[in-house]
Amino acid sequence: MDLNALCKSLFGLFCLGIVAPLQAAEGEWMQSVDNIFGAINGYIATVIFFDVAFFTDAISLPLAVVWLVLGALVFTFRMGFINLRAFGHAIQVTRGRYDNPDDIGEVSHFQALTTALSATVGLGNIAGVAIAISIGGPGATFWMIIAGFLGMSSKFTECTLAQMYREVRPDGHIMGGAMEYLSRGLEKRNMAGFGQALAGLFCLMCIGGSLGGGNAFQVNQSLNAVSQSIPGMAEVPWLYGIAMAALVGVVIIGGITRIAETAQRIVPTMCLLYISTALLIIFMNLEQVPAAFGTIINGAFNVEAGLGGFIGVLVVGFQRAAFSNEAGIGSAAIAHSAAKTAYPVREGVVALLEPFVDTILVCTMTALVIIITGAYDNPDYEAVRAAKQGAALTSLAFGSVIGWFPLVLTACVVLFAYSTMISWSYYGERCWTYLFGEGATMLYRVIFVVFVFLGAITSASNVLDFSDLMILSMAFPNILGLYLMSGEVRAALDEYMAKLKAGEFD
Repeated sequence: MDLNALCKSLFGLFCLGIVAPLQAAEGEWMQSVDNIFGAINGYIATVIFFDVAFFTDAISLPLAVVWLVLGALVFTFRMGFINLRAFGHAIQVTRGRYDNPDDIGEVSHFQALTTALSATVGLGNIAGVAIAISIGGPGATFWMIIAGFLGMSSKFTECTLAQMYREVRPDGHIMGGAMEYLSRGLEKRNMAGFGQALAGLFCLMCIGGSLGGGNAFQVNQSLNAVSQSIPGMAEVPWLYGIAMAALVGVVIIGGITRIAETAQRIVPTMCLLYISTALLIIFMNLEQVPAAFGTIINGAFNVEAGLGGFIGVLVVGFQRAAFSNEAGIGSAAIAHSAAKTAYPVREGVVALLEPFVDTILVCTMTALVIIITGAYDNPDYEAVRAAKQGAALTSLAFGSVIGWFPLVLTACVVLFAYSTMISWSYYGERCWTYLFGEGATMLYRVIFVVFVFLGAITSASNVLDFSDLMILSMAFPNILGLYLMSGEVRAALDEYMAKLKAGEFD
């Protein structure tokens, strides 16, 4: 029996033979799995969230947050505030003004953007914002917006490099992403060994991120939302885990693409419905919007909480923004490397729209609804906030204004989670293939499906921590590589902008 057949058999046994043992000793083994997640988180956190002190021990930030913020600031200045001066051009490119079907690539600029957004717009906006406000208060929203603005420059840099160093195979298939520009880009600079090491580290972290934030977190938070509409589901989380594992498995293991294609058609509609409803609630309470923004600003610079409180809110905001828009993480570079374009900078310009849409627009709308409805400090929701059940808190906020909407939101959450898992399975599989070759992809798919199930039976806190640790870890090798190659990106940017101003693209 070959590896693929063996993996498919294991998946079948997983789906068919797991129910009886679950019913026999449900509480004990579920707690054991949760404890394992907690132990793993503790080991990784000692490195990733090592506090970096500034001038005094009273001013300290987790290393991962410092790394992301510093990178975003450097790239914003290094690229001459590309997040502002190329914004209008980005919209024109996305609308197809410069599309050329003869350019090398597999998808259009717009398709690359929507593919990347399908992995980011979703539970990071619905659950992540609610979690940020639950932990850091409304002020965390302000720092999420700032992180989104700065992250536009990080996203531009990494996606431009993805285009520069992508590999076009003989069959026309594109292989690209952070692992390609880290290895090939640094080899060009006589740092081949170092580049390979960074690429390998990135792949390991990306695989972990795909299993955590792109998988277990999605299942866990969507289960919380489903439990609000179907209370009995909270008593049998493993049943939801099996159902989601089967739906994901038939797509990535069984090769049945029809379900994924259907989800890709439905998800944009659900996204539009979610945004429209958020805007409706905001317009219904338009007179409260100025006060809501005042609460956000006051919370962001709350001097009464002291320096430690201020730093805490900032950390939560940047942490949740990184999880939401993935700027500086390197994941979206995999999707953007496949876009049809003759100019790498052009695709980087398109990519900078992602943090704007994901964080500055959608996350802000969610935050305003939670603040306007008072869900963030409603004593009746204290248990939900304490358990970091972000999707459930957002559902309660929307439901307090539109009674029937939690049912629709539940459907949105499940579809968002499903779409994100399919997208992240592709990211993780590309990295797995880079490390182990095409022949080992089926093993990764089986592992991915198992983590779908694990996400349903572990606590929200442990899944959230594991997701953060894995996704934030990807930024270390990625941003280091971006630093080393930023000069090449800036030179290409200057050349491109000169041609644009001269009208050579018209």
